[in-house]
Amino acid sequence: MLAATVGLTACGDRNDRPTTGGFFNRQEIPLESFSPQQIFERGEFELEEGDPTDAAFYFGEIERLYPYSDWARRALIMQAFSYHQDKDYPNSRSSAQRFIDFYPDDDDAAYAQYLLALSYYDQIDEVGRDQGLTFQALQSLREVIERYPNSEYAKTSILKFDLAFDHLAGKEMEIGRYYLRRDHYAAAINRFRVVVEDFQTTTHTPEALHRLVEAYLSLGLDAEAQTAAAILGHNYQSTDWYEDSYNLLTGQGLRPRAIGNSWLAQIYRQTIRGRWL
Repeated sequence: MLAATVGLTACGDRNDRPTTGGFFNRQEIPLESFSPQQIFERGEFELEEGDPTDAAFYFGEIERLYPYSDWARRALIMQAFSYHQDKDYPNSRSSAQRFIDFYPDDDDAAYAQYLLALSYYDQIDEVGRDQGLTFQALQSLREVIERYPNSEYAKTSILKFDLAFDHLAGKEMEIGRYYLRRDHYAAAINRFRVVVEDFQTTTHTPEALHRLVEAYLSLGLDAEAQTAAAILGHNYQSTDWYEDSYNLLTGQGLRPRAIGNSWLAQIYRQTIRGRWL
């Protein structure tokens, strides 16, 4: 036991750290026997050794044993990080939120908010899965961008926000294609319309417009199909999607042009005036 205590006290020297078993066995020596700095360094050691579960435990014990110390503040953000490393996202969110609540003006508050957002973002699965987490990730990332615009995490959050936003559009496209393949044209149109109106800055907009051309032509709604192609040509003329739409229309003796007063015609007039929605 004495040797373990000496090992803990000398933790500043990496060579004095045991490769197995850690500095002390928490079941043999009460943590109350050690200073918050010693427990904090044990948590860091566990992270270095690839054991974020134990790291989170030790950081949490500092908050319990020394709740009003500066070490407790530092340990709380490290606990949130450790939980995230362990893919324990609910506990990571809980620790990060406590840090934000207790230390809203601290320099690490931006990082805590970013960790909270990551706890949602890192769970976003393939497009075919439920996208509830994507909405929560977007909301949390927006918090980082708006509350901490000058922080180092704002730029990364903007990038991840755009990717998550694109992910949601991809979900709408997948459902729309599903309906289109089964000749459920009205349902497909509703999905592609969402992409054009609500996700127009994503990479999926050109395909959505082309799919609208396909769906409207299948329903015999030539004016809407021509208008969708006109928008596609105005904004994405160099894409393969426009070429495909153009060939579809000309194959039926039609051409891309805005006709009537449909929702697509209104969008077309906005694009001509230089106001894309």
